Amino acid sequence: MTDPFTDLTPGDRVALLVPGSLVYVELVTALLAAQRVAVPLDPGLTPAERAGVLADLDPAQVVTDEAELASLWERCPDRYRGALPRCRPMHVTSGTTGRPKGVWSGILDEPAAQALVAEERDLWGFAADDVNLVLSPLHHSAPLRFAMGTLLAGGRVVVPGPFDAARVTAAIRAERPTTMFCVPTHLQRLFAHWDAVGVPDLSCFRLVAHAGAACPPAVKERLVALFPERSTWEFYGSTEGQFTACRSEEWAGRRGTVGRARPGRELLLDDDGTIWCAVPEHARFTYWADEAKTAAAWRETARGPAFTVGDLGRLDDDGYLFLDGRREDLVISGGVNVYPVEVENALREHPAVRDVAVFGVDDADWGQRVVAAVVGDADERELRDLARDRLTGPKRPKEYHYLDALPMTATGKVRRLELGALLGLE
Repeated sequence: MTDPFTDLTPGDRVALLVPGSLVYVELVTALLAAQRVAVPLDPGLTPAERAGVLADLDPAQVVTDEAELASLWERCPDRYRGALPRCRPMHVTSGTTGRPKGVWSGILDEPAAQALVAEERDLWGFAADDVNLVLSPLHHSAPLRFAMGTLLAGGRVVVPGPFDAARVTAAIRAERPTTMFCVPTHLQRLFAHWDAVGVPDLSCFRLVAHAGAACPPAVKERLVALFPERSTWEFYGSTEGQFTACRSEEWAGRRGTVGRARPGRELLLDDDGTIWCAVPEHARFTYWADEAKTAAAWRETARGPAFTVGDLGRLDDDGYLFLDGRREDLVISGGVNVYPVEVENALREHPAVRDVAVFGVDDADWGQRVVAAVVGDADERELRDLARDRLTGPKRPKEYHYLDALPMTATGKVRRLELGALLGLE
């Protein structure tokens, strides 16, 4: 068979716009081993979103069909199957500009690549007898990282498909997984389902890690009660990199913490609470084709290179981190990062929108829901249609509220944090 990588050179990007599967994880790992850069993207991106991302990343190949994905894997040379990845996948993240940017690790030399794999294996204990159950879409960084770590250790990965509590419960009973990554919304839905049908035997689990959004204390407490002792963890990180990890037993003694710095890393705080994380060289990254954004994210410290994503927090005397707030512009809905500027830019395409501000409101099911405050005469149905055409589901506002003017600071910035109270939503 023809080697599918022949026409690609090291560093070339391969955009994957297909649903996650075991073959998906295997192919991503092989591409990275071949020094070809897998770019996992949401297959549900609208045509406008897709065009913008692909224009920025300029991939050498775009895979949009599951049959094409399978063909690439079938023709993948044996030397790349299960071999050492030489870079990280290039996930995309937005930010205050609303323009998605690729997070790029560069091609790593072999010692750095080995250190990257070893760091994850040492922390999470990936082993050949592991069975990783995938709950989240694999174009997100955390579930893909857990699945890849399992495969590289010789373990097995189970991908039941789009999240469904009944389907996940059946997979637990049939596959006896040892590990899974989830977000709090997954846990809430599983617990509600188990209230109706009964809790499956969970004794197979040695690791259940959650992240992506604040976990309600009642959900956390039930998680600890249901799963084996010392099996449950929380961690704090971002697409760009990882900061902390924390067993639930540690959380119980310091309710609200997201843990201490991961091994080999160190947390540093500015006077205003901005969190920086000093990392080893193999954890460096740049924002693809954006030198200014990259420069703003990094600083050199006595403890090595450190990066920030702009979140705020505080450290106790024992080094445990407590988050005081995510970036003001960030909404986390069901574990998915939603950047208001991207949503606002889409809604501003309506000619009757004079101004708009998007923000998050606490939501029992989703952690936060996306809300839009609109200045202008745009019809709500037309705005919903526009959002449906331009934005994937998690980014679409669930509510629209109309104001005569947005609250502004003296320098002309929207006072985004005041909108919820102003509209009576808090």
